[in-house]
Amino acid sequence: MTTRGTLCEPLQVTLVWVTGNSGVGKSTVCGLLKDRGALAVDADWEGYSHWVGRTGGQVVTDPPYPVPAGWLDNFGWKIDRAAVEALAARARDSTAFLCGSAENEAEVRDLFDLVVCLVADFKTLRGRLKARTGNTFGQHPEELAAVFEENKGVESTYRRLGATIVDGRLPPAEVAAAVLAAASS
Repeated sequence: MTTRGTLCEPLQVTLVWVTGNSGVGKSTVCGLLKDRGALAVDADWEGYSHWVGRTGGQVVTDPPYPVPAGWLDNFGWKIDRAAVEALAARARDSTAFLCGSAENEAEVRDLFDLVVCLVADFKTLRGRLKARTGNTFGQHPEELAAVFEENKGVESTYRRLGATIVDGRLPPAEVAAAVLAAASS
């Protein structure tokens, strides 16, 4: 995370990464932030992240559903650094929220002033993923298993990185308010 400002001027948080596991509520929070007038971008739906082949680097725009066995071993959900850099440039004099998750997040983490990680328990994630209507990721058994495996250490990992942790089980409006509060404190 970067440090901006001098001793005489307050630091301004310009780029906030709102992340967490699939089903934790990132897209919902992104929509609520937009409704409140914030510059908020859903990395998963607005072209910042893509499925990318692990060996050849080919971008897959229309992945199969259900995913065949081994799909997640051969393809990864990755964020585009150039797109994040462009958003950072746009947010130079304000605060922007980029909401999403990506397995190559470490490659862009230096662009963010603040990381907020939404967390939830397995039961909550399972219920949300099964009830999804606009996004099928997490409904296939292989995907659900991957979500659960990743969720095991997500909170402790982000705490070690200095992220602000927000309970994603709270009502969405409260989660969005907590994200805004973290960005303004």
